[in-house]
This record gives sequence, C-alpha cells and structure tokens, in this order.
Amino acid sequence: MFKKILIANRGEIACRVIKTARKMGIKTVAIYSDADRNALHVKMADEAVHIGPAPANQSYIVIEKVMDAIRQTGAEAVHPGYGFLSENPKFAEALEAEGVAFIGPPVGAIKAMGDKITSKKLAQEAGVSTVPGYMGLIEDAEDAVKISNQVGYPVMIKASAGGGGKGMRIAWNDDEAREGFQSSKNEAANSFGDDRIFIEKFVTQPRHIEIQVLADTHGNAVYLHERECSIQRRNQKVVEEAPSPFLDEATRKAMGDQAVALAQAVDYASAGTVEFIVDGERNFYFLEMNTRLQVEHPVTELITGVDLVEQMIRVAAGEKLSFVQDDLKINGWAIENRLYAEDPYRGFLPSIGRLTRYRPPEEHADAYSAVRNDTGVFEGGEISMYYDPMIAKLCTWAPTREQAIEEMRVALDSFEVEGIGHNLPFLSAVMDHPKFTSGDMTTAFIEEEYPEGFEGVTLPEADLQRIAAAAAAMNRVAEIRRARVSGRLDNHERHVGEKWNVALQDVDYDVVVSADPKGATVTFDNGDALRVSGKWTPGDALARMSVDDTPLVLKVGKISGGFRIRSRGADLKVHVRTPRQAELARLMPVKMPPDTSKLLLCPMPGLIVKVDVEVGQEVQEGQSLCTVEAMKMENILRAEKKAIVTKINTAAGENLAVDDIIMEFE
Repeated sequence: MFKKILIANRGEIACRVIKTARKMGIKTVAIYSDADRNALHVKMADEAVHIGPAPANQSYIVIEKVMDAIRQTGAEAVHPGYGFLSENPKFAEALEAEGVAFIGPPVGAIKAMGDKITSKKLAQEAGVSTVPGYMGLIEDAEDAVKISNQVGYPVMIKASAGGGGKGMRIAWNDDEAREGFQSSKNEAANSFGDDRIFIEKFVTQPRHIEIQVLADTHGNAVYLHERECSIQRRNQKVVEEAPSPFLDEATRKAMGDQAVALAQAVDYASAGTVEFIVDGERNFYFLEMNTRLQVEHPVTELITGVDLVEQMIRVAAGEKLSFVQDDLKINGWAIENRLYAEDPYRGFLPSIGRLTRYRPPEEHADAYSAVRNDTGVFEGGEISMYYDPMIAKLCTWAPTREQAIEEMRVALDSFEVEGIGHNLPFLSAVMDHPKFTSGDMTTAFIEEEYPEGFEGVTLPEADLQRIAAAAAAMNRVAEIRRARVSGRLDNHERHVGEKWNVALQDVDYDVVVSADPKGATVTFDNGDALRVSGKWTPGDALARMSVDDTPLVLKVGKISGGFRIRSRGADLKVHVRTPRQAELARLMPVKMPPDTSKLLLCPMPGLIVKVDVEVGQEVQEGQSLCTVEAMKMENILRAEKKAIVTKINTAAGENLAVDDIIMEFE
C-alpha cells in the first residue's frame, strides 16, 4: 500500500480524500494556489505545496506544476478528485512516465471514455442506445448552427472534455446556437484547457439516472446501483439521491449490466460513472461516462457501505475487489443537497465573500439515521471568485425515502451560513415540493416549477402559527432578560405582559402567552392553543424548539421589535409587539425601494468579459448588453426593454462588485 499520496485538487473533494487516506494510515500532500493559501484542505494535509496564482489555468490544471509538487514531496500516487486534471489523459501519462500511480482508470480508458465524443462512438459500436447527435468536431458558430438544424432543435451544446455543467448550453434556435457555441467553447477552454465542442439532441422531459461502477485490474467489475440526479439547474446537479424512486428492479439490473459491460469493453479500472437519460417508459439511453469520482458519490456510499475513495486507492495499489455483485445490496435511502455560494433571490448568481458564520449540523450515523457534511470551508474563510461555487454537500440517510427527506429538512434548518448568498432556502423549498416528495420529477423540474426564479417560500397557515407561537415564547424570554438587565425586574416575572401581537408574512396574530417552568402555552384569538418548549437564550443564532411535541428548528436573528426567522426555506421578519404597539405600527407608511429601472447593475462579483453596446445605441428587449464571468461561468446580461444607452461605466477586463453600475439608459 502507498505511504504517501498527493491530492491534485482543492476544496471539499480534497478534504474528502484526505479523510479516507488518514483512516488508511496514508500520508497526504495538498497543493494550493494563492487564493487557497489558508484553505481547509491545506490545513488538513500532512504537507502542502504552493503551485501558483489563483486562476486554475495558472495553477491547478498546469500539469508540470503538479508534477513538480510530486517530485518535491516524493508522493507515490495521485488522487485527482473531480474536475481539473481528473479526466486529462496527458496528466495520467505524465504520472506513468514518472513512475507515480494514478488513482483512477488507465490512460486508454480515459481517452476512450473520458472524451464525450469518442465514448459515444464506442457506445454506438457496442450496440448501446445513444442520444442522436453530431460527434465530429465543430469548426465555428455557423457550423454549429448548420449542425443544430440537421439534428433538430432543441439541441445540447457540450464540451467534449466537460463535466460539472461547465461548457454546456441548450439552444432552441439559431441565435442561441451561435451564442451557446462561443460561450461553451470559452468555458471549456478556461475550465479544462480543451475547447472542443459537440452537439446532440436535447431530450425533453428526461430523468437523469447514473450507474456507479467499480473495477479492478484483475478483470473484476461491479455496479453499486444508481443515483437519481434529475434536480438540476443550468445542467448542474443540485439534489441527488440513491436509489432512484423511479426505477424498478428489472430496469436497475439492465442499466447496471450495461454499465459494467461498457466499462469492461475499455478495460476500465477504478471508480467510474455511466450516465443515462431515462424516459417516462423507463427506456434508457447512454449519455456519457465519467472516468472519475463523482461529486454525488456519498449517497452511493451511504446505501452500500462501500468507501469509494478507499476502493480507488486499493485498486490503484493493485489489489482485487473484496466483494462481488451479489454482495452489494441497497440499504435504506440517501439524499444529497449541494450547498452553493450563490444567491437564489438574484437568479442563483454566484456570491463571494467571507463566511462570517459557518455551522453545519452535527454529523452522526446510527441504525436509524445519518447526517454527513462533506465540506472544504470553515468559519472565517473566504469564498473565492476563481473556483466552483459549491462549498458543501449535505447528505442524510434513513431506512426510507420519506424519513431521509425529513432528516434533510431538519439538517437544512440547522445549517447556519452567514456572510454570503447561499441556496439553503431553495434547497429547503425543494425538500417540501410535492413533485420532489412524490418522486415525480424530471431534469426540467427547476425550470418548470420556478420559471420566474426563486422568490422565497410562502408558508402555509399551520406553519405560520407554529412559528408565531415559538416567536411569542422566545420574545417572553427576551423580555424577561431585558427587564432584569434594566433593573425593572427582580424575580417577579409577572411584570412581563401576557398579551402580544405577532406579525409575519403579511398576517398577524393576537396571542396570550401563559408560561410555566416547563415552557409556555400560546393561545391565539381564534381559540387555538399551542404548547411551546425548548432551549433558547437571547443571542443564540439557532433555536431548537418543540411545538405541540413536534420539533421546530429556527435560525434566529435580532431585528428592531422582533426577530429575523428562517425556517423551511422562508425568510421572515417576525415582529412581536404589545397590542398598542401593533395598533400604531399599522399606521406607519411602507418604505419604497429605490428606482433602478434605468440602470444595469452587476448581479454578481465578476469579470467583465466584453461589452456589446455603445453610448447612444438603441437596444431592444432581449439584446445582449455585456458578458460577466464568475466562478468559471459566463453570464450574458440582456436588455429588459427597449432603451438608449447613455453611459457605460466599465470595460472588458475590469472586476466589479455586486450592484456596481455597468451602464445607464434613458
């Protein structure tokens, strides 16, 4: 077995590999860029080597810099994680020439299956059903338009060396094909150092289901069942689960057998994933094979009990698999939610900054439930604009899907993140959405259910009452404390009033709070009474309450006259007032937001790639105004209505902050 391995990656996957290596007694080496000097993976590793400036194309994907780090530290093997160099055959060849083991598949398999064009040709030759498309190289945007018309719109424009949603666009017409081709090409070059593009038919209403395979160098190969990855945004997976709520045993076996056969056809060894799209009749079509560890591998580990990173290391060391197909049963259900540094209220645009608070739910595992959080950040750390916006993968496991979902709901409510925009509210909303809870979803779920974007959650009456009751009880605790600090109260709590008004989400409740040593009973004016208990002290950011013996976890912040409370995806201003204060509050005028209708504001911190208009130019609705790049993704900003450009405040190459004014209109 290896004594020292280098992890050619960063963030949560580097930390994940280090954990398994440590468990196996293997020393680890981290590499880091200028931006990652104080990163968690650097702190966790036994050694760390600096490899260059922040941009990945000047550090993490420069093969010679990684090779220098290997030589400096004497690492015997390299785990590439995912992204960066994980599917780059030149990197695997460089390692082989150096006599260093690659903890991944053989170079031949990477070339055959890691390249999306070649893999589809091989799948077709093997008789595997594939999505119609054009597998040849595409010269330019006009060539892309011609091919798109031949395939038939809508089409998917994809980077041949792509992954993780990078270099991928859907085009519904010629204009979108031109724009999508160039953006995909640029993203592919920046993310993978390979700008080759191919086009295939975009199948509407599909489910994205993938099979995890594992093979050794002795001819043994197995599949570790499937993962459902249909909840996606911009072709980037957001929620994954294992197994799929859609497959039956016959389809599962057919897909698994086909995935293994495909892997064996290219002499595959190590962990890999064969991705399929599945229609409503459970017909499945080969999409691509990822010759690396997947982001969503934890859900497979949770239902099988197999540590995939450990198996990859053992296979690379020449060991045989210690189990066969019949040993791999499905135990329970697992769900993964990806926590992204992005603002769901601003069109999910990337967010950067300092994590002023980062408190994940406590990890645990027993026979009834499990919570796991794979992360690469820490409280006080910086979220950089240079890398992928994913900062953690929150996973839950339970014996049934319904129980796993409930575990996830509580875990999301318990996850404290401050300082940046993040998608926790959106994830909570998905966990409560009827289409998700029923298992009846497709890859179009987000597009169909949130066509205007995510605007927050409107809680039902029952949930509002529960939160109002908890807020009233918490306010009583806060009032007692304030009275004691001010000297108005010794030990006579009766001086704190019982009648209050709780206002939240455009409704308000008149309540009476009757307290005793074990909690409080909150009675509403309609006669409903809710029993509230729990441990909360003013200033605590998390309140674990119980309302009528049902758990309620609230994120709590202080605002004037009440609390900012976040629960189940809702972000609420909850005002708790005396009846007289409530009466006066109703007379207060509503403050209107400033008018920004004549300004183009930068929606995210990012780099201006190009400006498409000039001062004095008349622009039409939908016309491209400029392109902003953030976290390796290009975002085209378009005119919302017909207008004339009166001023441009920036130029290509400039870095902007959120809400910086890009241009003005009349």
